[in-house]
Amino acid sequence: MGLDVTGRFRYPPPNAAWLARHEEPLLDPDLPIIDSHHHLWVQDGHPYLLDHLAGDLATVPGVTATVFVQAHYGYRDNGPAHLAPVGETEKVAAMALAARAQGLPHVASAIVAFADLTLGDGVEAVIEAHAQAAEGALRGIRHSVSRDPAFPDGVVIRPAPAGLLGDPAYRAGLRTVQRLGLGYDAMLYHGQISELAAMADALPGLPIVLDHIGCILGVGPYAGRADELFARWRLDMANLAKRDNVSVKIGGFGMIVCGARWHEAECPPSSATLAQAWRPYVETCIELFGANRCMFESNFPVDKAMYSYRTLWNAFVRLTASASGAERQALFSGTAARFYRIADAVAAPDRLVHG
Repeated sequence: MGLDVTGRFRYPPPNAAWLARHEEPLLDPDLPIIDSHHHLWVQDGHPYLLDHLAGDLATVPGVTATVFVQAHYGYRDNGPAHLAPVGETEKVAAMALAARAQGLPHVASAIVAFADLTLGDGVEAVIEAHAQAAEGALRGIRHSVSRDPAFPDGVVIRPAPAGLLGDPAYRAGLRTVQRLGLGYDAMLYHGQISELAAMADALPGLPIVLDHIGCILGVGPYAGRADELFARWRLDMANLAKRDNVSVKIGGFGMIVCGARWHEAECPPSSATLAQAWRPYVETCIELFGANRCMFESNFPVDKAMYSYRTLWNAFVRLTASASGAERQALFSGTAARFYRIADAVAAPDRLVHG
């Protein structure tokens, strides 16, 4: 299952030869898509940088913009430690510029950067540095609060401190994010959804998006308990959905920590197979939050170990076959465009956003 020497799970690297064993035609090729969540990185010696992303985008020409989300890549190795993450934004902005020069879709039209929110009001200097490096594309901050009591040493990375979403310094950092006109990407595990609801109540003006539908763990003591965990998750999501400032990213189903094992099969799954497996979760999110607060994401390259980029988007097309045109527009592009102000990023790339 991809455990490392610390006992934490590692994301399997994509296997191009295995992925090539299943190919299918693109469904609805004229559908405009904004990929609301992907990374660019070198993970355990395996790169997923501009050329790799470009190859995936070429298989789904309808992708008109993407949202880059921090992944601890390319940090500065000199200068103040709190500004080290700005190195990631610098490198991503350079790749975005190179992509535009190559006539590619708007790669990293929006950038979600990392900043240590426990700096409180002091995080403003870090955010300002990110904004300058992002050349107008900075749209949000993500500082993971992921932790689960069953994994005291962490599931993928070291666990965040307990109760971080309620920590006064962290909340001061979140208020700074809001004051600067940015959004907050919430990375946590399913057992922490109620903590996010409490935080959303305390900061009702902060735009919040829950990554990966709340990351329902499916390994360790959670393996084999999908029905039980779904019932608990649904109740927590119904409560969270009452907060109008919270949206949700639908995706991340290929994360090994969520129990994905597609990569162990002889051939990759088809989009029909994925749609069948994902349907209860996708339909629940849309039912509870409404299409206008839901956005589809690829979570590549993390999910690429399990299925191809085209297969992923084909699965989402299948899952929305009975949706209205307005609902499909929201799910595939509209919600992401509004939350991350993608049109602003494309039309005015040199403008910093502070209001």
